[in-house]
Amino acid sequence: MNIGQAATASGLPAKTIRYYEDIGLIAPQRDSNGYRSFSEAEIHRLAFLNRARGLGFSIEDCRALVSLYDDASRASEDVKRLAAEHLDRIDARIAELQEMRATVAGLVESCAGDGRPDCPILDDLAAGPLCRHAPRRRN
Repeated sequence: MNIGQAATASGLPAKTIRYYEDIGLIAPQRDSNGYRSFSEAEIHRLAFLNRARGLGFSIEDCRALVSLYDDASRASEDVKRLAAEHLDRIDARIAELQEMRATVAGLVESCAGDGRPDCPILDDLAAGPLCRHAPRRRN
């Protein structure tokens, strides 16, 4: 199977497949003309990587997951530990997003949204830690 067919079968863009090859996640065979040739096993690996990346696993996590997948003597506890660490990072990101949402929601609620130039949203952004001494912009 060529790279275009592999892309269609795995759901990954050809550019991503080339990148995965460059970083050593996959190693397709090369035909005598130098073109990549993908086996069914490689297509399966690409689909595996697509699913793992879709779930937010990092490239290094994917490298570890592929290694564990290929190791018939693996311990499922190793896979679970890796997934649990990823889940912790997801939970931390969700907490950050919830805090961000609450802040933005409060700002939206505090703004009258009328024709007056005063805007608590812009005032808050201008008073942020990096901009405390920046002059306030008035229209």
